[in-house]
Amino acid sequence: MPPASRILVMVLVALAGVLAGFLSYRNARAPASIVALAPPAARAVPAAPATADNPSGLAGTDGSTAPPPQGPPARPIPDTVPDVKMPDLSGQQKSLRDFLGHPLIINFWATWCAPCRREIPLLQQLRRAYQGDGLTVVGIAVDFRTAVADYVRRQAIDYPLLIGEDSGLAAAEQFGMQTVLPFSVFADAQGHIVALKIGELHRDEADYILGTMRSLAAGTLTLQEAHAGIAQRLRELAAERARAGVKES
Repeated sequence: MPPASRILVMVLVALAGVLAGFLSYRNARAPASIVALAPPAARAVPAAPATADNPSGLAGTDGSTAPPPQGPPARPIPDTVPDVKMPDLSGQQKSLRDFLGHPLIINFWATWCAPCRREIPLLQQLRRAYQGDGLTVVGIAVDFRTAVADYVRRQAIDYPLLIGEDSGLAAAEQFGMQTVLPFSVFADAQGHIVALKIGELHRDEADYILGTMRSLAAGTLTLQEAHAGIAQRLRELAAERARAGVKES
């Protein structure tokens, strides 16, 4: 793609993101959508907007919940972490598969996204709290390299960052997602995707998912049981926040 066209595409993406952030995050009255992976038969059902009858925004395993307004994911959520390759801030190409072998959180974010920025301290806390498990956090910035470098100079980030620029949206699509930020993918050491959260991540959600991943690693849960348990617990946590009147982003 010619440099001028590439810059134009990224400017349009950034402007769209700012508008989406304003409409979806600042004016939202309902909890953010959650996709906690259900058993394989239900995996293709996307998350839906939260409502009074469905406060978590979580699609039911029977497919009864309507898809979100932006349409269904570009492709089904994969079973394992795809072989996505992107450069880091130094320009060196990295593959997400390079980070396997440990529990993994892959966080899609951008510097212009307020909820994304708010998540960063939590992700750093999780990395330290679960250091004994070998937890790795990787951020994928759907943003300009210069914007990310400037942000990191002002706000230290202690986990690896990959720079999406005009390939960031394609990477999100490989996880079954369209243009929605932030979202976080939780995968086990073998790369099996255990859960995917759309919207700002909360500590209680992350602790439950990571605790479930410990049980999965210990062999006391099957992957199918982990999917079902996480789906149920995230529903409950979202409903609790809704009842408490907590405004989610």
